[in-house]
Amino acid sequence: MSAFGLRVFYFSLAMCGLASAGSSAAPAIPAPASDPAARQINAFHGTLVETMKQAKELGVQGRYKKLEPAVDAAFDFPAMTQTIVGPSWTSMSPGDRAKIIDAFRRMTIANYAKNFDGYSGEQFVTSPQVQERGGDKIVATQMTSPGKSPIPFIYRMGNSHGWKIKDIFLNGYVSEVATRRSDFASTLKSGGASALVEKLNALTDNLLKS
Repeated sequence: MSAFGLRVFYFSLAMCGLASAGSSAAPAIPAPASDPAARQINAFHGTLVETMKQAKELGVQGRYKKLEPAVDAAFDFPAMTQTIVGPSWTSMSPGDRAKIIDAFRRMTIANYAKNFDGYSGEQFVTSPQVQERGGDKIVATQMTSPGKSPIPFIYRMGNSHGWKIKDIFLNGYVSEVATRRSDFASTLKSGGASALVEKLNALTDNLLKS
């Protein structure tokens, strides 16, 4: 897809979705270039670029299937979903929690499959200087596109059976998780878990239309 389309996609990710990645009072501790959190991000980006290069032949459904294992490996959906839902999470049944996690997971994969629908020389560059804050790791990256300004974004990662993404920050401060929490709050308040699952699944179904 065009660099402009990618820019819009990352902005929409942030505006649809904790505090700033730089908000912790703890000092940032540089980590070596071989840091496992950075390797996880590089692996995810590698699959994303491969998918972009094959986008037209795969179609949106094919892109979904190709991206699914990479997204599952890179994202901590239980942690992200719990933060998005907020205090009401503790009063939900295990079944409702599982349904919301699955619906949010499907929508996230579908978002990538729908929006990364072509390749125009885009590359993802990961900083080797991974930082540690409060037990999490902060991985700074940028997306470059020929003739365009780089688009910076930051991954916050936790160690849950390996380093996985807990949040994404556009320009280092606009949190996807926080914004999604704001977006979904009214749905949870008016209709509870079932209404949120229905909303997420409807969004996914729309994204996956050819």
